[in-house]
Amino acid sequence: FTSAAAIIIGLSQLKHLLGTSIESSNQIHILLKNALSNITDTNIITLSIGVVAIVFIMTIKKLSTRIPAALVVVVLGVLIIYSFGLNDFGVKIVGEVPSGLPSLQVPTFEYSRISELLPIALTLALIAFMEAISVAKAVEEKHTDYQVDSNQELIALGTSNIMGSFFQSYPTTGGFSRTAVNDQAGAKTGIAPMISALVVGLTLLFLTPLFYYLPNAVLAAIIMVAVFGLIDFKYPVDLFKNRRDEFFLLIATFLITLMVGIKEGILLGVLISLLLLVYRTSRPHIAVLGRIRNTDYFKNVTRFPEDTETFKEFLIVRFDAQLYFGNKDYFKMELLKQLDKKGTALKFIILNAEAINYIDSSAVHMLRQTINELKTKKIKLVIAGAIGPTRDIFYSSGLIHDIGKSNFFVKTSEAFKHCEALSQKTAIEEKISLQSEKYTNVT
Repeated sequence: FTSAAAIIIGLSQLKHLLGTSIESSNQIHILLKNALSNITDTNIITLSIGVVAIVFIMTIKKLSTRIPAALVVVVLGVLIIYSFGLNDFGVKIVGEVPSGLPSLQVPTFEYSRISELLPIALTLALIAFMEAISVAKAVEEKHTDYQVDSNQELIALGTSNIMGSFFQSYPTTGGFSRTAVNDQAGAKTGIAPMISALVVGLTLLFLTPLFYYLPNAVLAAIIMVAVFGLIDFKYPVDLFKNRRDEFFLLIATFLITLMVGIKEGILLGVLISLLLLVYRTSRPHIAVLGRIRNTDYFKNVTRFPEDTETFKEFLIVRFDAQLYFGNKDYFKMELLKQLDKKGTALKFIILNAEAINYIDSSAVHMLRQTINELKTKKIKLVIAGAIGPTRDIFYSSGLIHDIGKSNFFVKTSEAFKHCEALSQKTAIEEKISLQSEKYTNVT
């Protein structure tokens, strides 16, 4: 999303870089179409100023990060336009900037329109917050010493918008272009935007005439260099190599943002992420465990096929997720598959519940049904490694009575030894029973 938004914002500056009238759009194909249709109207002097400014900024950045490249380019741009009168040759400039600050007044409320404005306000607040967090995370990834606190960001946005309403301010959020420029300028702490606000305030009061001759192409160059710096090429490559599902999510969000718009890209990106999360939690990882030879450790037989041993009377499984309505059927289906593989010799199922941190009511009902089905097949279910919150659910739901208090163990090895002893006892009892029948028949 961040990369797509950076591309759209960067390309939206083409009208200033080319010195032509290009209709703005948040959709890249429309934006490029509008730019190409007006390409013949390009002002060569404006384009030259913009390109030189971009090269100049990038060169200064490579030479020294301590030099304020953006400020230097702004000063040079103003001096060049003023000295050579290039605004008379079609180079568009900022022109007259209204001076003064907005007056302080209590915002007015039209209570009759609250129901009409509330849905719009909530949507705007959500998009503003997500945009601020997106650009903050993008900058955070570039600096090892940065850590974004989402709650703190939300408080800051809310406070600034409440205070801004007393000065007729537009809705405030973390902007991509401004954040990128701030980062490019070397800002490190919250003091930077405070200084920036102070300078803007002083400029509006006393210095607006100085920016009259500032070419729009220079401002476009500053924004384009800053936002294109937010584009990350390494991250998608890493995702493609290691996490294909997340890579395709990234591509989908990227294309939606480019083709549909920034706001839509945020919302649809979040929606797709939620769908992917639901899919993952509905089909979590289930491992069949085997005992590492000559030890009491139990590991995934798929990962350690040569080091583990399994037993025909035992099925040991680990479920690596919470049990809830979304994955209970998958859990039961996979469990029954393993039962079929084991065959009629299976007597004990040990469920390693270390990774299960919650069981909802529908999953409780499924477990109760499964336990009863296992009992009809004379298969005992034993629980190992259940954490505190999960044990609480076993007790409160009554599953503790269905399973039996004596069938809960702290470790898988303890559960295995318990079942192994029961298995040996059952085998001896069966042997004694057969011997008794033999001698009874002889008598």
